[in-house]
Amino acid sequence: MGIARNRSRGSVILAAALALASSVLIRASAKEATTEELKARLSSASIGDRPQLCLQIAERQLDAADKLYAAVESEKAQATLTDVVAFSELARDYSIQSKKHQKQTEIAVRRMARKLSDIKHAVAHDEQPAVQDAINKLERVRDDLLLAMFPKKGDK
Repeated sequence: MGIARNRSRGSVILAAALALASSVLIRASAKEATTEELKARLSSASIGDRPQLCLQIAERQLDAADKLYAAVESEKAQATLTDVVAFSELARDYSIQSKKHQKQTEIAVRRMARKLSDIKHAVAHDEQPAVQDAINKLERVRDDLLLAMFPKKGDK
């Protein structure tokens, strides 16, 4: 009787482990949307969902720019930085317009500005002005978001 109980308990544990492993594999194999697919999805998304989509695009483009700078492909990296700034600005605009996700947008833009600062210190001296320009634009995006969240007394 004790052996039968241990076997059934072992079978339950094995079944649970297999179910967990299969769900992990399914999630891992699920195709993650590409940047181009996210850009295409943007036009059909609701205004409230657009800030998060824009941030996803900007963050992916920032990762791509980082890799391009590391591979010494500065022209492609600078073009990608343009997307980072553009989609950060769109995220700001959509979050202010919808009055949703302003705090999350500001936090994400701050994180991207910090990463750009790290990138700036890693790239060649002649590439630093372009990175600094992107940092400055992201800081303006943050300022706009902070002003929208915490308006001055006369601006209400």
